[in-house]
Amino acid sequence: MDVWWLKMRKTVLITGASSGIGRATTQKLIDDGYCVYASARSVAKLEPLATDGARILELDVTQDESMQSGVNRIIRECGRLDILINNAGYGSYGALEDVPIEEARYQFEVNVFGLGRLTQLVLPQMRKQSFGKIVNITSVGGKIYEPLGSWYHASKFAVEGLSDCLRLELRPFGIDVIIVEPGPIKTEWGATAISKLMQTSGHTAYGVAAQTGAKLLAISNDKNIASEPAVIANTISKALMTKHPRARYASGTGAVFLVAFRKFASDEAMDWLMRLIIKQTALRQ
Repeated sequence: MDVWWLKMRKTVLITGASSGIGRATTQKLIDDGYCVYASARSVAKLEPLATDGARILELDVTQDESMQSGVNRIIRECGRLDILINNAGYGSYGALEDVPIEEARYQFEVNVFGLGRLTQLVLPQMRKQSFGKIVNITSVGGKIYEPLGSWYHASKFAVEGLSDCLRLELRPFGIDVIIVEPGPIKTEWGATAISKLMQTSGHTAYGVAAQTGAKLLAISNDKNIASEPAVIANTISKALMTKHPRARYASGTGAVFLVAFRKFASDEAMDWLMRLIIKQTALRQ
């Protein structure tokens, strides 16, 4: 493996580090020798990572002052900021007809606008260094789709497009943009998505579909199906250690198959696959 970059210890900022993929990635990159700033809204939830060697940072991706303060602190303490891992996000599920537009806006505020604004804030330092890596955690949900997930999937599709444009913009400055597309992962994400779904559409005209959708989300997060967060952490680690990383890394249960299927399948074929999955889910006891 190419470890050319180890000549200088790199500084990393990870958002959404209090659990799941963010926590696992923080632990992995500490082991790899990085100086890691682990951030989240709740500092208390980050305390175990401080014991492991992370520098913890209170950061809310929906608050501009919080993001500016966090980036300024890192540059003040380290003199550089080499890698940004945009991991913070959540899944807001429910029929489009049922989801309050305020919730839809907040979904984009967290998953898209927070990611974009934090990226804006780190880029001047990365350009000054003529080096940087930005890792955007999307999802297979940024490539495929399902009923009752319109705002979540829209946000992940948006991050995919944003990242592709950004990759071309930043290449002349020596800055890489890497997309990581996880499949189902054992995290708190599934429980949050199910709760949002049932609260929003469980008792509306879409109630039957919501029950099936909740069952599908539960199956996807089953311990015998979903991958451990460490799988994604390892993928990120390998991508960062590569001098010329790929634009995309699909990783975790079913991710490679689903992304490849969508790449070559017609819309009709993709619709058929999703209807089949939903039908089989509805039939499960």
